[in-house]
Amino acid sequence: MADLLIVDDDAAFADSLRETLESLGHAVQTAPGGEEGLALLGAHRFDLVFLDHRMPGMDGLQTLAAMNARLARRPPVIVLTAHAGSAGTIEAMRLGAFDHLAKPISRDAVVDAVRRALASATPASAAPTPQPVADDGELIGVSEAMREVHKRIGLAAGSRAPVLVIGETGTGKELVARALHRHSDRAEGPFVAVNCAAIPKDLLESELFGHVKGAFTGAVAERAGCFKAANGGVLLLDEIGDMALEVQAKLLRVLQEGEVTPVGSHRVQKVDVRVVAATHRDLAQAVRDGRFREDLRYRLDVLSVRLPPLRERLADIVPLAEHFLRLAAAPGPAKRLSAEAARALLAYDWPGNVRELRNAMERCHALQRGAVIAQVDLPSAGTVEGATEGIGGLPADWYDGTLPEAVERLEKLLLQHALAAAGGNRSMAARQLGIHRQLLYTKLAQYGLE
Repeated sequence: MADLLIVDDDAAFADSLRETLESLGHAVQTAPGGEEGLALLGAHRFDLVFLDHRMPGMDGLQTLAAMNARLARRPPVIVLTAHAGSAGTIEAMRLGAFDHLAKPISRDAVVDAVRRALASATPASAAPTPQPVADDGELIGVSEAMREVHKRIGLAAGSRAPVLVIGETGTGKELVARALHRHSDRAEGPFVAVNCAAIPKDLLESELFGHVKGAFTGAVAERAGCFKAANGGVLLLDEIGDMALEVQAKLLRVLQEGEVTPVGSHRVQKVDVRVVAATHRDLAQAVRDGRFREDLRYRLDVLSVRLPPLRERLADIVPLAEHFLRLAAAPGPAKRLSAEAARALLAYDWPGNVRELRNAMERCHALQRGAVIAQVDLPSAGTVEGATEGIGGLPADWYDGTLPEAVERLEKLLLQHALAAAGGNRSMAARQLGIHRQLLYTKLAQYGLE
């Protein structure tokens, strides 16, 4: 039996969670807010804390930061939220949360979370308490796949080790690098990005490490280089898989020694830079093919973040599309997606990923004069219009009423399709839809599809 604490201003949810935990044999206390929770933590030793993210007064992240500051050793903390967002998840993990779970939470998920948390290492010592940052909405994603990305960023943000971001073209690898910078202790330092594939190999060494005047033809002035420009901050080496082998060798030395030598100079200069590398290539295969240094790969891949392609994030497509429509319309009112248009977006496989989706929404905003974007308004290039075959035909007048009403119909249709495609296997259906299994159960109950 373990002593558990629930800190949540939602009394009904807290009571339900308490009953579940007590049925597992644990002793449970509850607190309606952060201050009350901290008071209980100061008077009693708990083995695990469930902490709500959004609460009046002191919110969950502020409470977690206060726990780090006030408690010499604190128990594992599982942060709960009904409004999952990238910054909240990243900050919770960076502040030392054991996990970050989205409400509603099934009994199976609670059992699994408690088992993992109690089996984890001895409660950690107090950690630094940086202030939580506001959610800037850049890493839009409600799917389970993106929530895992947010968690990985949060875990990596507190380290100074290199990070390798892997993902197809257009998935948003630079956004991950910027999030790592923004949520780290280097947030006040510079962020510098360089595309290794866009610069000829003869110039890339100078671009990265700088050069002195007269180092080569055309070097009419001294250049500091990207490493010097990023000193004290983060340097993104995008498309690292396309870097020439000669430059890779020099990059490895910089990573190992923390110093650069400008082209044409023998003067070594110290730099303090965290490197984030990104690629859409398989570096392990590139090593086997002799196109990438194995020692550099190991040096870069200390921590890794894999960005899933958009076709593996069905739950994120419509929220992303609506987000891009709002950006395109700002500061005016955004156009709305019809149900048929949303259905077509979900049926398309998006080979260009998020970048292609943004382009499509910006084009729709520019060319469609009405308030509602219909299926026929979507770009025909890329077969978005013709991609609706296979989910099942809808009558021409299927969209009728408000967008929320149409989205409910669309959700129900997608749930039925995913279950049919998975042969009734709910876990497989949840993976296909890009959502957590517990959310699938909630939606099935909501629409009477159990």
